[in-house]
Amino acid sequence: MLTRLFALIKKELLASARDRQTRLVVLIAPPFLLLIYVFAITQDVTNISLGVVDRDQGRYSREILDRVVGSSRFQEILYFESEAELGAAIDAQRVLVGLHFQDGFSRRILRRHSSNFQLLLDGRRSNAAQIVSGYIYRITESYNLELLDEAGITMPTAVISRTWFNANSEPLWSATPALFAVLASIVGFMVSALAIARERELGTFEQLLVSPLTPFEILIGKTLPALLIALASSAVMLAFSVFLLDVPLRGDLAALFLAMVVFLLSIIGIGLFISSVVRTQQQAVIGLFIYMIPAVLLSGYATPVANMPDWLQLVTQTNPITHFIVICKGIFLKDLPASDIWAHTWPMIVIAIATLSIGTWLFNRRLE
Repeated sequence: MLTRLFALIKKELLASARDRQTRLVVLIAPPFLLLIYVFAITQDVTNISLGVVDRDQGRYSREILDRVVGSSRFQEILYFESEAELGAAIDAQRVLVGLHFQDGFSRRILRRHSSNFQLLLDGRRSNAAQIVSGYIYRITESYNLELLDEAGITMPTAVISRTWFNANSEPLWSATPALFAVLASIVGFMVSALAIARERELGTFEQLLVSPLTPFEILIGKTLPALLIALASSAVMLAFSVFLLDVPLRGDLAALFLAMVVFLLSIIGIGLFISSVVRTQQQAVIGLFIYMIPAVLLSGYATPVANMPDWLQLVTQTNPITHFIVICKGIFLKDLPASDIWAHTWPMIVIAIATLSIGTWLFNRRLE
């Protein structure tokens, strides 16, 4: 049995290495996609265009604008004569955010009265607009504290923020571990989903069936090469993350690889399930998109799982990507304790057993 399995595993590895499309899509593309996507897919907002209507032209409006202009996040500052011109610029998407200082803004501050300025945001880019409003709020809050200190007024309370695990709020540090988990799942899914479909498309599947290999041995011979290829591609992405992107790896590397093996087995089970259903590699790729799009959206990669409805949070617990993202972020950034790693590993073990069992059952059923 071991000799037959070794021969099938060797054959699968050689077939993947010789196939140009497999080399490109599975082995070469994911590490370089990691380098590209980690800079493109970020929650950080920079190069912001700002529109200003300053009817006040006083000291305090100028000082606020100087602090905004001095921020590295704002790239272009456009000045307008009226609110209508500013509104037209927002409508045309020339600016993302607008500031409107009314006449008498500085005079009210000099008289120790509260004074307001208007912040206009483009709701078509709601996420970016909310982040930019946070930037301007922090600039204004800091300026208010300076004015109070200048007037000799001491604030009774002050908020001192400290960011744990990512002190400088580096977007690469938070984006890379999650993207690493998503790309690793795509590699494992792609290799396994194409395994049986490629045999059927090339007409060599019947040769496997008449060989001394049993259906169970065929599935093992398809699963192990997919696991080895996915682990190799993931190891390259891990090296890129640590050595090229300078993302810290503070946790246990062995624990990360053990969790990765369980995760990939659960993904490979889903891939074998689809591969047993479809007839061609093109259908397998379509199955990849049908599964991966909702799986990634429900994984917590783009939006926190805690923000989802309660019933949908229960659904996400059946998604292995959800658990592996938590493990990757924890091991990369904060040396996640073994108990927390296990809390997200055992659900993946259950998912792996379920998906591999269903894939085996369906494969045997299709042979009847």
